[in-house]
Amino acid sequence: MSFNVSLSGLNAAQKDLSTTSNNIANVNTIGFKESRAEFSDVYSNSLFSNASTNVGSGVATASIAQQFHQGSMSFTDNALDLAINGSGFFVTSSELGSQDYSYTRAGAFKLNDDNFMVDSQGNYLMALPVNADGTAQSVSLSTSAPVQLPQVAGQPEATTEVSLSMNLPAAADELDPALFDPEDPSTYNSSTSVTIYDSLGESHIQTTYFIKPTGAALNNNNQWVGFTTVDNEPVDMYDHSGTPPGPVSGSYGEDTDGDGVADQTNSAVATASGQTGFVITFDDLGSFTGTSPANLQTEALGQTGAGVIDAGADGTQTLNLNFDDPTQYASVFEVTSLSQDGSTVGRLTNVEVSDDGLINATYSNGTTQALGKVALARFSNEQGLTQVGNTSWQASQASGEALVGEPSVGSFGSIQSAALEQSNVDLTSELVDLIAAQRNFEANSRALDVSNQLSDNILQIR
Repeated sequence: MSFNVSLSGLNAAQKDLSTTSNNIANVNTIGFKESRAEFSDVYSNSLFSNASTNVGSGVATASIAQQFHQGSMSFTDNALDLAINGSGFFVTSSELGSQDYSYTRAGAFKLNDDNFMVDSQGNYLMALPVNADGTAQSVSLSTSAPVQLPQVAGQPEATTEVSLSMNLPAAADELDPALFDPEDPSTYNSSTSVTIYDSLGESHIQTTYFIKPTGAALNNNNQWVGFTTVDNEPVDMYDHSGTPPGPVSGSYGEDTDGDGVADQTNSAVATASGQTGFVITFDDLGSFTGTSPANLQTEALGQTGAGVIDAGADGTQTLNLNFDDPTQYASVFEVTSLSQDGSTVGRLTNVEVSDDGLINATYSNGTTQALGKVALARFSNEQGLTQVGNTSWQASQASGEALVGEPSVGSFGSIQSAALEQSNVDLTSELVDLIAAQRNFEANSRALDVSNQLSDNILQIR
């Protein structure tokens, strides 16, 4: 009997040594959870035995229990490195469409050749579907899907609206609009530009020029003349307040309607070369007197109009130039807002994961697309999970079914982007445990040796 007791002690000490050695070996393994060898005594009893004098039968390994307490964070420069600050697990799938899920705390994700987010073993990260505003559509493992990052976003959208708000300096020098030349800065007071797009997504530079015209008697000197070019080519402007006029004749400020006042808000004006511009008018307080926003339209940009966009694109494209409450104050020229509604095809430029697990892809055309929310799972009994290697686990009867939820909700934990969870092994404690396990092994070896010597002594009795 003593042989078996000592042998069970040796086996238990060996199991303790192996468990501790495994912990030490994985001290730098991302997402690793340390294990603890738990033992129980072996005691045999029967109906007619004397329990008060019975000796135990040794020791047995009751369980190798993993400890799921939080490991420390290690911060990186990779936005796809994810760590969980809480008790949740990442959900991964080995194949597209498979529902054979594994769960891990190791968040070292990357993109594969199909732009799916995968771990180092090629398992797909699962995410919950989201609406356009980033809210989750459903919180269910059955609706989760692998995360794929599109390399391009959207289709080209031709620019139709350009919105501009600015201040024009009241004390600017007066210039003759008929002499306007976009190549000569001395012929205009100020200008501002914006990138616009044709129907094929090709970019063009639209520039608006402003001139304080000669003729101080015109509306108390509170009018300005503007001209527009696209890619430095002249584009005629028309007023939407009535039938669009053609290029006008005569000089700026001509009283064409016979009311004794020079033509004002949004009237057409032409250069010596015949380019049609526009007029904007302010009151004595520097406020815009036209409709807000003032709505002006260019001629067609194609070959039958200004001829500034290439063949193949929509030649009927026009631009609406909207002035949103411009001012004329005694301060410098300043653009307070400038925007346009067109876009080109976007190329993937950046990926971000917020603390609530929302995966956002940013594209070169300025658009941002919500791709999904990282799905997190938790279990009633984490220690009941079945280890499958590669710092992954699978659900078992002992662990219970996976409960899936959103990051930063309940006890699932939040996501830390550009960070990894280190192993939760305390190396100092493990080295102390290693010494204790070694001493335990030596003690059981000595007990086995003593039992052997006693057996030899009995066999030598004559």
